[in-house]
Amino acid sequence: MKSVFKICVLGILLLSAGFANAQAPKFGHIDLQALVQIMPERATAEKQFTAYQKELEDALGVMQKDFQTLYMDYAAKRDSLSETVRKMKEDDLNAKNERIQTYQQNAQQQLQTKQAELLKPVFDKADKAIKEVGAEKGLVYVFDMSSRVILYNSKESVDILPFVKTKLGIQ
Repeated sequence: MKSVFKICVLGILLLSAGFANAQAPKFGHIDLQALVQIMPERATAEKQFTAYQKELEDALGVMQKDFQTLYMDYAAKRDSLSETVRKMKEDDLNAKNERIQTYQQNAQQQLQTKQAELLKPVFDKADKAIKEVGAEKGLVYVFDMSSRVILYNSKESVDILPFVKTKLGIQ
């Protein structure tokens, strides 16, 4: 009778230890930037961004070349121009220079917007895969190690980068 009681107590202890481990929250981590860098969609987005950037730079180059041509013409003829014509050309040069500066500022904002627009689907796809892997692995939280906010990373935290790469079909 005592041996049956000991076996029951031992069984209960083993089961409760198993439940305690099963109940412990599991954490995962991933380097999101490393994942995005190896995604083929990022390369496509980067090519589109580079093409857009070149388009804006080419337009700026045309504006700057036009400005330089006008300035050189003005500088060569400045002394022979009447006060009224010289003032008109200076005003024209100043206006063109302001347009160039405005264009540069707008182009910078457009580049930032375009980059965010092109990378959004890439990050959305990565986010979806991370959430799916986190759910499959029973993780409570997945931390982004690329943000450098995590001050300590235990060996018990699961690196899910290999699983997410598999989910996305990346070698």
